[in-house]
Amino acid sequence: MLNKILIANRGEIAVRIIRACKEMGIATVAIYSQADMDSLHVHMADESICIGPPSSTKSYLKMENIISAALAKNCDAIHPGYGFLSENPKFAKMCEDNNIVFIGPKGEHISMMGNKSVAREIMMKNGVPVIPGSESSTNDKSKALETAKDIGFPVMIKAASGGGGRGMRIAKDAEEFDKFFAMAKSESLAAFGDDGMYIEKYIEDPRHIEFQILADRYGNVVHLGDRDCSLQRRNQKVIEEAPSLVINHELRRDMGKAAIKAAKAVDYISVGTVEFLLDKNHDFYFIEMNTRIQVEHPVTELVSNIDIVKEQIRIANGEKISYKQKDIKLTGHAIECRINAEDIEKNFRPVPGTIDIFYSPGGMGVRVDTHIYSGYKIPPYYDSMIGKLIVWGNNREEAISRMKRVLDETVIEGVKTNLRFHKIIMSNEYYIKNEINTSFINDKLLEGGGII
Repeated sequence: MLNKILIANRGEIAVRIIRACKEMGIATVAIYSQADMDSLHVHMADESICIGPPSSTKSYLKMENIISAALAKNCDAIHPGYGFLSENPKFAKMCEDNNIVFIGPKGEHISMMGNKSVAREIMMKNGVPVIPGSESSTNDKSKALETAKDIGFPVMIKAASGGGGRGMRIAKDAEEFDKFFAMAKSESLAAFGDDGMYIEKYIEDPRHIEFQILADRYGNVVHLGDRDCSLQRRNQKVIEEAPSLVINHELRRDMGKAAIKAAKAVDYISVGTVEFLLDKNHDFYFIEMNTRIQVEHPVTELVSNIDIVKEQIRIANGEKISYKQKDIKLTGHAIECRINAEDIEKNFRPVPGTIDIFYSPGGMGVRVDTHIYSGYKIPPYYDSMIGKLIVWGNNREEAISRMKRVLDETVIEGVKTNLRFHKIIMSNEYYIKNEINTSFINDKLLEGGGII
């Protein structure tokens, strides 16, 4: 077993990884920027080391500093969490070159699946359904517009080397395309250092369904069922559920097989997520594969009773997956709400500051993943997410009722949060009836950036 793991991340995911390592008897090293010296993950780890000033480009994205820290602390592995360097093939290769285990896929897999146009070509060759779109990426607006006209509007303009909703725009006609292409290209260049864009047919009112997969180095691949991640704002997920109740047994079987086929197409190793769009006719299309742990992995853990982080570490240690697909049973229903420090009345503007009081909810079927505490100061340099509330119920109705109770029970004072926004969603008649899609929040809950 790996003896010491450096966690190349911060916040609640760093805390989550530390907890898994402690239960496995593995020592941990936390890295932190000068702004994060009082963060919970720093106190929970066995050791810690500062790697730079507050800016992420000079700390959490500084590959040389992180590798040096791992070597200085005699770590034999690095867990990248999600975000930051988790899907950076250069970092994965740097780990390998320094005889450090990268707890994730190989750099070549990150490169292949991280580039949407390359991933699309691989899926098409292997019989995985894809959305009609451009054959390759381009930064030439004229060529991209020609592709858009061939496909037919509306189209989605997407960063070829990106994710998380950045470098992404929907164009309903040529005029909008002309305006949005330059915006998306500029955003992609700033976020990913690549202005290559990919054009695909926009599927109207779809569900966003993803499958969690595990793959070891011996060719064994299984999936842990699906998650419904349709509730999004600005292409960022807000609430996730597992499993999706719009998928019947046969469709789940077919989508699961497609997810496994996608992983096997590149001889994938580690945990990953294969994402699909499901249209109103229940036809599904591959959109991308995330080569890392996901923010929403807890809902899958609750319905599958499998610790995904521990499995990821075991796979990185060279172990075989210990069960077959037929052994995996999904029970009940789980819901996750992402809690952000933001002002929902001011277009969800991030609001860093000091948390005066934090009271965590509890009770049966309740899980809280967070790094905050009373007196914690939220720095202004990073993502506004400060935690996740996750509940499990015997069915979706019970899970919704439990989440309502949990949201009422949670107390965060000193900074504004989106707790009230989640309460609005949980009480919405369309949400309760499960009549949702990826445009639900914008269409049903927001108007001009504010709450209806």
